Amino acid sequence: MSSIVLLGSTGSIGVNTLIIAKQYNITIEALVAGNNIDLLNAQIKLYQPKMVAIANKADKARVNHSNVLCGPEGILALIEMSQSDTIVNALVGYAGLAPTIKATTLGKRVALANKESLVVAGEFIDISHITPIDSEHFGLWYLMNKRPVSKLYITASGGAFRDWELDKMKDATFSDALKHPNWSMGNKITIDSATMTNKLFELLEAKWLFNTSNIDAVIEKKSIIHALAEFTDGSTTAHFAGVDMKLPIAFALKGEVTDPILPPTDLLNIGALEFLPIKSERYPIWSIKEHILKNPHLGVIVNAANEEAIKAFQKEQCSFFGMADMVLDAYKKFETVKAKNLDEIIQIDTEVRTFANAR
Repeated sequence: MSSIVLLGSTGSIGVNTLIIAKQYNITIEALVAGNNIDLLNAQIKLYQPKMVAIANKADKARVNHSNVLCGPEGILALIEMSQSDTIVNALVGYAGLAPTIKATTLGKRVALANKESLVVAGEFIDISHITPIDSEHFGLWYLMNKRPVSKLYITASGGAFRDWELDKMKDATFSDALKHPNWSMGNKITIDSATMTNKLFELLEAKWLFNTSNIDAVIEKKSIIHALAEFTDGSTTAHFAGVDMKLPIAFALKGEVTDPILPPTDLLNIGALEFLPIKSERYPIWSIKEHILKNPHLGVIVNAANEEAIKAFQKEQCSFFGMADMVLDAYKKFETVKAKNLDEIIQIDTEVRTFANAR
């Protein structure tokens, strides 16, 4: 691979992608970023992209580049103009869907860190063009190795409130929810980790990527095991790796990696490992897990309601558990809806957001 387009360059996935690209002498044809213009300018200076796109036109004058596109339309135009065969999509939320569709429609390969693309519109995306950048899905792929599998498992950290008393969680604040026990990530994914919505999304992603509903998640507090594969012969294998996204990124960009990316797992320092069930009294979203795996087209409902619920929680318009109420109410209201095409996905997304905000 000679060059890539990087969407979401200033987030943690984007920053790690640039580190790996530099290690393998991969050219950065274009950078796409949101509001962190200072970091974007530093990246422009270092990587010299031919094109840049940003979220807001108001920031255009601050960007140190002669070829700056703006807004959702600008991002799509940038993808269309690009020569690169690979698009790394590390955008956050629903905003990442249209770029995934555009890139796959053009026959480009998408190294996908944007969960919402598959959650919202998995059945309308050509999975053959998708390589996931996600430690869980990378772990599953690494383990399966074309052997017959009976069940797949991904792991969850449990999020910020995994050890809180349930009564105390009712009063948890937005800033409380951002205190992830194992690592530092962006606001949305950290909130989704606290509610377990993130893990529900990863199950849906796995359904599309590996064409199976026989998948589950368990809590593993140390986040050292990312995935497990249970084989038809009765054996189970686990994927151990440090909490670092450079490994799945390296495989997504290179296809095969033979040199060291992470230090080896220090087994003696890990100590005891424990697997715990995900319970719906602590994570109410988990109550729909079985239903949504049988009806994955309903991912668009959960995603739209969840994005609006997070905004409401941040503005103190609902409680921590109030977010789950918003999502589950929308899920019940729209559970008979099924999009026939991408235009209907957009229409449903709008209707769900309107419903969620009218509660």
